[in-house]
Amino acid sequence: METLVEMKDIRKEFPGVVALDQVSFDVKAGEVHLLLGENGAGKSTLMKILSGIYTPTAGTIVMGGQEYPALTPKKSKELGISIIYQELSVVNELSIAENMFVGKLPTKKLLSFLPVVDKAAYMKQAEEAARRVGLKKPVNTLVGDLSISEKQMVEIAKALVENSKLLVMDEPTSSLTEEETKNLQNIIRELKAEGIGIVYISHKMKELREIGDRVTILKDGKTVATKEMSEIHSEQEIISMMVGRELQSTFFGKEEVVYKPENIIFRAEDIRRKDKKTQGVSFELYKGEVLGVAGLVGAGRTELMNAIFAGESYESGRIWLDGKEVRIGTPYTSIKNGIAMITENRRETGIFPNFGIKENLVLVNRLLKSGWGGFRGMIHDRQDQRIAEQEREKMQIKCSSLSQLITELSGGNQQKVIVGKWLAADARLLIFDEPTKGIDIGTKTEMYKIMRSLAEQGVGVIMISSEMPELLGICDRIMVMNQGQKKGILDKSEVTEELILQTATM
Repeated sequence: METLVEMKDIRKEFPGVVALDQVSFDVKAGEVHLLLGENGAGKSTLMKILSGIYTPTAGTIVMGGQEYPALTPKKSKELGISIIYQELSVVNELSIAENMFVGKLPTKKLLSFLPVVDKAAYMKQAEEAARRVGLKKPVNTLVGDLSISEKQMVEIAKALVENSKLLVMDEPTSSLTEEETKNLQNIIRELKAEGIGIVYISHKMKELREIGDRVTILKDGKTVATKEMSEIHSEQEIISMMVGRELQSTFFGKEEVVYKPENIIFRAEDIRRKDKKTQGVSFELYKGEVLGVAGLVGAGRTELMNAIFAGESYESGRIWLDGKEVRIGTPYTSIKNGIAMITENRRETGIFPNFGIKENLVLVNRLLKSGWGGFRGMIHDRQDQRIAEQEREKMQIKCSSLSQLITELSGGNQQKVIVGKWLAADARLLIFDEPTKGIDIGTKTEMYKIMRSLAEQGVGVIMISSEMPELLGICDRIMVMNQGQKKGILDKSEVTEELILQTATM
């Protein structure tokens, strides 16, 4: 097979950090090359060099028979390289067709001299690209009206109208259902058949053998191995190369939870939303317990927790924390009463992207100590520094300094900062919504240990997850929801994937 791109001995240095050290990587036409590694291994840095965002400190890139010391974003596009990031870059206010042609709308001459947009031309090309990726919505549909999987199809279609030869997919299935994942895999197979090369970055072990031809594993900025997938005999072999050790398959705490009324930490009674996405849900959380929340897409899991934490569309219901009734109101009300929520979309609702790590770690703590709903208070820099250092050490956050922008961290380290932010505020109940989405297997393990440790210290832990092995491995009980209703609570002694799915479709 023809080699589309070859990256030779790539080195990238940041102040005080070597992000990539002599990494070589290539992609052939019509293959899926898996790029794996823990968060912070160097995957994103390598792809940012390929897309022209970063300039390598040393090394070369060969494409189309020509050698380049570095690429620019413009040159990368001209060479046919497209990247679909985990956080999609579509514009919700534009149509499907307009998203495909942002910044490159075709024009025609009106009256032989006046350039105007050639709408017929771009609509025709957009329809053809949409057909190739299996997008069935009319191309004049607003992207804001599409599902996550359909928005991803728009991103792929955008790459097709740009005649991309190489497509980089970063965690493409992190927000997709199993059915949507299978559909994406079918699209990838069709793109392979057309000779398009694909770099596929994922932390979902289950997908890798189904979709990959070769795999390159990075660790600490260095290449561990590049192998044909046919040479890989088990998922554990990949995990061991990624993390440098074998991981435990279960994360249950040693002590059994005692389900007695006096051990109830948190209780919710008859929670209802005005939009009917939650309909009379009641449940209890016990001391030492990690309570899982399962259900298919649209089951109302996140909507339930948003009603409890943020008062979103809240209609009626009552909650108690540590035996004291708490009024459901706003996020500020919840924070003041010791309730915290780690949201699914960390970039939009979990972090302050323009702030450094220290500010992200201490902001909630500052809010708690301020008056007048957060409007009055003083900044104690020495105290903030001490709190931030404690949380960095406790959460084992990998960073060059606490003043580093949080957006410069890997996804897993960003998630650690978010959890550390709530721990610094002494939260009594932590609601985790898809806490391991888009983070590597090693950081997942650390996150599981953190949740179990919190539960054993008497902090309430609720975890929403779409990953069955995760629910089965960490949770003591699993509440299963469907269409805004609680369908049952299953104990770890009886629960199986089949039973969860059966209960979720009742």
